[in-house]
Amino acid sequence: MAKVVIDANVIISAAFGGKPLEAVVRSLEDHEVYLSDTIKQELQGVISELSKKLSKEQILFIQEKIQQLLSLAKRISISTHVFLSRDAKDDHYLSLCKEAKADFLITGDKDLLSVSQENLIKNGISCLIVSPQDFLEKVS
Repeated sequence: MAKVVIDANVIISAAFGGKPLEAVVRSLEDHEVYLSDTIKQELQGVISELSKKLSKEQILFIQEKIQQLLSLAKRISISTHVFLSRDAKDDHYLSLCKEAKADFLITGDKDLLSVSQENLIKNGISCLIVSPQDFLEKVS
């Protein structure tokens, strides 16, 4: 059973189906998913932004799916902060991976995907940073 951290954008994308949904479902069914309060707040902020673009039914559906995820995921606090990504906001995910001793970080974020394995290891992070598609291929 792998330890998995999922980027908020993948979680939101999962509400629309495709590989993000498959990766989130596989993570929740077969692995341990880790979240932090910061990611929970990020998800709520994205929902607020999307409410201007989507129908009320779509927003309710996304909120329901996120609540399911939040109820199933393990929440942990971050005590050590890592500074590796080109985008400082993404460092939170790397810090969470270090804290959870995650095996995978599932993301579509190019800044996170560009972080080298060597830099991760130098900072005590042993996870693979993968796209939803790559995650599904690696855990099949």
